[in-house]
Amino acid sequence: MAEEMTEDSLSLQHKKERKELQAQIQTLKKSISKGDKKKKREVTEEIMRMESDLDRRQEEEMMNFRLSQVTVTGLPSETVILPEEDDNEEKGEDVEPVQRISKAQKRREKKAQAERERNERIIEQEALNVFGKRNIETQAIKKMLGERNLTLYEIPSDGHCLYNAVAHQLKLIDDIPLGLQDLRTKTAVHLRENMNDFLPFLSNPDSEELFSPEQYEKYCDNVATTSAWGGAIELQVLSKVLKCPIEVIQATGVPYIVGSEFETSRKVTVTYHRHMYELGAHYNSVTKFVKDEES
Repeated sequence: MAEEMTEDSLSLQHKKERKELQAQIQTLKKSISKGDKKKKREVTEEIMRMESDLDRRQEEEMMNFRLSQVTVTGLPSETVILPEEDDNEEKGEDVEPVQRISKAQKRREKKAQAERERNERIIEQEALNVFGKRNIETQAIKKMLGERNLTLYEIPSDGHCLYNAVAHQLKLIDDIPLGLQDLRTKTAVHLRENMNDFLPFLSNPDSEELFSPEQYEKYCDNVATTSAWGGAIELQVLSKVLKCPIEVIQATGVPYIVGSEFETSRKVTVTYHRHMYELGAHYNSVTKFVKDEES
C-alpha cells in the first residue's frame, strides 16, 4: 500500500525536485562556451523558465494538498420543527398528525434554511482565508524569518515597494541613508550607463520582442520618475550600486542572494511575495524579532 501523503513528505519531495533542478541548471551552465553571449542569454532564459515552472507547480501542489485537508465543521444540524400544539386539545390524548403546514411554520423553515446557507458561506470563506494562497505564503515566509529570529516589516504596496524595502534595510545596517528617490535615480543612471548588459533581458510584455534602444531609454525614465515596480533587473542594479549583497526570502524555493561577490557584513534582506496583493508581486523588509517583555 502506498504511503499516505503528508505535508512533510510533500515538502521533502519538493526539496528533492529542487535539488534535481539545480543539478540540471549546473549542467546547462557548463554547456556555455566562454564568451558566447548568445548561448549565455538563451541558457539564462531557460533557467528562469525552469525555475518559474517548478515554483508554480509546487505551489499549486501544496495549495491543493492543504485544501484537501480542510474539513468543514460546525454547520448547524437540521432543525426539526414539531407541530404546534392545539391549545384546545386535551393533554394526554392521541392526536392525529397534522399534514397541513401553517404559514408560520413555513416562515420558520425558510428562516432556518437561510441561516444554514449563511453559516455554510461563512465557514467556506474562513477556509478560503486560512488556506488561501496569500495567507499560506505569508505564514511560510514568517516561519522562515522566525527561524532566523526575524519578523516581517510590511512595506506599502504603491509600486515603490522594492526601493522602500531596501531603503529601510539600509537604515537598519547603519549604512548611508538613501531614500526612495535616491535609489530610483541611482538605478536609472546605472541602467543607462550599462545598456548592453541589460537590454537583452528586457522585452515588451505584449509582443515579447526585445526593447529597442528608444524603449530602453523610456524604461529608464520610468524607473527614475514614476512608481514603476522594480523586479529582478532592479535587484541586480541595486546590489551593484550599493556594493552589497541582497538576500531574497520567498515562500517557495530556497532564499537566494543577488550580488554574492560583495562583503556579506552589509547584507540587505527583503522578502518576495507572489500573492500578497491582487495587483501582483510585492517586496517587504524584515527586522529583528523582539519578544514582548512580561510585565
